Amino acid sequence: MTNRTKRILAFVDAAGLPIFILAFIWRLQFSARWTWMLFLAWLAASFLIHRDTPKTIGARADNLWPAAKQAAIAFAAMAAALIVIGLARGAPHHFPKHLISPRRLWTYFAFCVLQQVALNSLISNRLEFLAGKRWLAALLAGGIFAACHWPNPVLVPITFIGGSVMAWLFLRERNIIPLAIMQVLLGTIAWWSFPVAWHHHLRVGPGYYLGLISPRTAWRVAFRRRASIFHGRLYASEPTSHANSSGTPRLNSTASI
Repeated sequence: MTNRTKRILAFVDAAGLPIFILAFIWRLQFSARWTWMLFLAWLAASFLIHRDTPKTIGARADNLWPAAKQAAIAFAAMAAALIVIGLARGAPHHFPKHLISPRRLWTYFAFCVLQQVALNSLISNRLEFLAGKRWLAALLAGGIFAACHWPNPVLVPITFIGGSVMAWLFLRERNIIPLAIMQVLLGTIAWWSFPVAWHHHLRVGPGYYLGLISPRTAWRVAFRRRASIFHGRLYASEPTSHANSSGTPRLNSTASI
C-alpha cells in the first residue's frame, strides 16, 4: 500500500466513521437498527487494511502499569474538578444506588471499551498519522468525541476535554483498558455533579429530548417512532384516496392536515 493510499484510507476512517455514528444516533437507530453491525464491520475492516496489531490498537497488557499511572493522574485532576462542581452546586453527599450498581457499572464499562476502540484505537491513530502531531490529533479526536454527544449541554464540553485528554494519553501509551475505566468513573461522577434536568441521564441525540422520562417509556416512544416510520412507508405505497361504500372518495388516515 502506497503512502498516498494509506492517507486517503486514514482520512476515510477519521471522517467517515464519525459521520456514520452520527447518522446512526440521529436516524438509523430508528429506521434501520441493524446497521449497528456495520460499525463493528468498519472497525474490523480498518484494522485489517491498516495492518493494526494489538499493540497499535491498545489491546495489550505489557504497558498496563505505565498506562494506568498516567490515566490515574489525569483522572484525579478531572474527578476533583467534577466533585468541586457537584459540592458547590449542592449535590447530595451520596450516589444514587442505581448509579453504582454492579450491573450498571459492568454494562457501562463494556460500552466505554467500545467507545475507546472507536475513539482511540481507530480515530486517534488515524488522526495522528494524518496530522503528524500528537497534540493536534488529540484535539481533533476530542472535537469528534464531543460532536457525537450533541446536543447534551453537559456532555459536549466534558467529552471535548475528556476525549482530548484520553486521546493524548492513548497516543503516549497505547492501552484502552485504563482509559475505559477512567471514562466509567468520570461519567458516573458527572451524572452526580450536574442536575438530571441538565444532562437528561447522559443521553445524546434524539434520546436527550426523552431524557426526563423513564428508560422504559423512552424505549416505548422510540419503538412507536420506528413503527410510525414503517407504517408511513407502507401507506406511502398505497393510493392516497379510497372510495367508501357510497362511492365518495375518502382521504387516507395517514394524510396530514
